[in-house]
Amino acid sequence: MSDACCGGTASVDGDDANGLADRWKMIAAGMSAVAWTAGIIAELTDAPGVADVAFVVAIIVGGATFVPGAVTGLVRGRLGVALLMSIAGAGAIMLGQFGEAAALAFLFSVSEALEEWAITKSRSGLRAVLQLVPDTTTVRRNDDQLEISTGDVVIGDVLVVRAGERIATDGVIRTGRSALDVSAITGESIPVDVDAGDAVLAGSVNGGGLLEVAVTAPSSNSTLARIVQAVEEAQDRKGRSQRLADRIAKPLVPGILIVAATIAIVGALLGDPELWFQRALVVLVAASPCAFAIAVPVTVFASIGAATRAGLVIKGGAALEALATVDIVALDKTGTLTRNQPSVIETLAASGRAPSEVRAFAAALETNSDHPLAAAIVAAADGPVLAADDVQTVAGHGITGIVEQAAVRVGKPGFIDPAELDPDIRRLQDGGATVVLVEVDQTTIGAIAIRDELRPEAAHVIATLQARYGMRVVMLSGDNQATATAIGRDAGIDDIRGGLLPDDKTTAIHELQRHAPVAMVGDGINDAPALATADAGIAMGVGGTDVAIEAADIAIMGDRLTHLPDLIGHARRTRTIMIQNLAMSGLIIAVLIPIAATGLLGLGAVVATHEIAEILVIINGLRARRGITARNGDHDPASTDTARRAVHA
Repeated sequence: MSDACCGGTASVDGDDANGLADRWKMIAAGMSAVAWTAGIIAELTDAPGVADVAFVVAIIVGGATFVPGAVTGLVRGRLGVALLMSIAGAGAIMLGQFGEAAALAFLFSVSEALEEWAITKSRSGLRAVLQLVPDTTTVRRNDDQLEISTGDVVIGDVLVVRAGERIATDGVIRTGRSALDVSAITGESIPVDVDAGDAVLAGSVNGGGLLEVAVTAPSSNSTLARIVQAVEEAQDRKGRSQRLADRIAKPLVPGILIVAATIAIVGALLGDPELWFQRALVVLVAASPCAFAIAVPVTVFASIGAATRAGLVIKGGAALEALATVDIVALDKTGTLTRNQPSVIETLAASGRAPSEVRAFAAALETNSDHPLAAAIVAAADGPVLAADDVQTVAGHGITGIVEQAAVRVGKPGFIDPAELDPDIRRLQDGGATVVLVEVDQTTIGAIAIRDELRPEAAHVIATLQARYGMRVVMLSGDNQATATAIGRDAGIDDIRGGLLPDDKTTAIHELQRHAPVAMVGDGINDAPALATADAGIAMGVGGTDVAIEAADIAIMGDRLTHLPDLIGHARRTRTIMIQNLAMSGLIIAVLIPIAATGLLGLGAVVATHEIAEILVIINGLRARRGITARNGDHDPASTDTARRAVHA
């Protein structure tokens, strides 16, 4: 909430420095709290000298966490709650109210330390993205193959990528064909077939076959590196501009200063300068935002506690405030609307053949394959898997072998003739399925359709968002447009955008933000820039990558979407309570200032009024504990690990 935060945030390389700053602020806030408590105890035990010393320690240590930033912000023309707190604290000190000043310093330092810690930790795991790139890679230079550091790869080098290896940086295939697992980069759940001349992305896994890739970008400017940069820049832009308290404080600070200065100057001209100077200081204390300072934090803590018990991890008040204002929800497809578990949805059999026979022959070969779709085919077999001999992978096309003395081939259309099944195959492909054909002794006997299916609760959740909150729902997917359209249509979404790379998703978020605040829901590395760019980023936890969870503002700990409508309702209710608390605090300040200026209330009465206001604000803020409950099935064992990762983030 302070002005100290208004500058740029350090990049990932500055994580250690940020961590030290966080630890210092947490330690300082703790020391300030201990010193303030000691001062209160000393006052109650009639030891005023000890109390004053303890209060001074609390003021100095607590104030060190936000006063320098407030002064820097003032010099740069930025006004916020931190400056208001600093001014009120200074006024209390000038009137000898060390306890009041210590309370201000302690309360605000704790709030500042927690907020700063949450923001810095949200970016600390971005290094995990770059771990997808191998430390070393093999390149062909002239006639030699050399293993060099990935950082030494330059444009024009030729990478030699074997089966199972990750591609070190972006490039274009020069020779070879394969099926690439690009799910970590684009979110596409089905492997992509590539051939000579096709562009490939850093971090993609070579499913089979030797590839030679001509480098088109150094690793420092690869797709993965740009994802990290995009997340950092988006988080920097968001900063704390969303803080409701700061927006209110911006006009409040100069207003209070003008009123106090007017009282001192006019009073000095018309009467006793010393009397009116003291009254001006009392006005500053009357404007002391103790209740204002805790109005948001106490509500946030209560709200976050309730959300955590319901299976949600929310990273601070800014996330709640932002989510409460969204009118558009953008959802990733793979792993968010779907489970990212491709399965067989239909088996076609040629005349005279049975579907079970088609699955049996296919499973016999695929049980020997490490292709991502092989597991789905094997799982669909009706009985024990048949034995296969002489199994060979044809990179980018399929797999061959001998099953029960018959020559069997399993692969994509084009590698195997669809024959009479062609119309049905086209129907399945138009529905977003990947189709694998099965051939026995040069005769096509059938086809197997595989698709990553919609979560059972997805359609209801989307209908609820549209009906309850009048929200616009958009799908942003790395899958091809046909697959995305099929899934989106089943989910009840009209605005469906497929074939998007991470940069494209970020661009889509920016375009949507021109119409209304946007929440992005995703789970993959490819979603991280969009999660960070959106007004509120929500990560699906159990299947979500660490990077997505760290880039997001909120993590759903379970593996279901059912909490999304309740989460939005909870955020809106929390923001309403925040506004009530801020309005109550502001009203008290507005009433106290003229009363204090006329001398009708002394300093003791002003302080007592503030204490009563703080109690009322706390009671109202605690209402945010209600309004969201855990759902059966949301707390599975995997969600415990998700909570750990999200809290670490």
